[in-house]
Amino acid sequence: MISEIIIRKGDITKERVDAIVNPANSRGTMGGGVAGAIKGAGGDEIEREAIEHAPIKVGEAIATTAGKLPADFVIHAPTMEMPAQKISIENVERATYGALECAKNLGIKSIAFPGMGTGVGGVAKEDAAKCMVNTIRRFLNTEKPNLSTIVLVGFDNELVKEFRESLKNAEI
Repeated sequence: MISEIIIRKGDITKERVDAIVNPANSRGTMGGGVAGAIKGAGGDEIEREAIEHAPIKVGEAIATTAGKLPADFVIHAPTMEMPAQKISIENVERATYGALECAKNLGIKSIAFPGMGTGVGGVAKEDAAKCMVNTIRRFLNTEKPNLSTIVLVGFDNELVKEFRESLKNAEI
């Protein structure tokens, strides 16, 4: 199956996809950044479900229901062990891959990613975008998931630009 990668500027909590990805912490708490926005829009039950699965290792991912969000699932893919921890680019790669594995196991067809690690994690948008796009391409080429649509959602023009540049220059 050929997967389409779409880049959009906007609010990931409004994406109409099977699953949205939360760049979580290992504890499952959803205090700020994308996690806080997901919890705010979708409801506290998303965080309660995530905490029930904790600790979640970086590189692993779990799915919860999506509460009031238009998606069916939230895939919690930790980029950090502790809340508000600065992270390395390797954590972005591991979390992105873990989210894709979780999506494959769920058999879903569409998924939306924010800029993994670009908020409180402190990873440069350019580095995160390159890493995410290359990890997605590698996963699609080796794992052959049912995914038909992958949406990369940038919250600002800079992240959208970096996603576009990374996709244009991606390793095939």
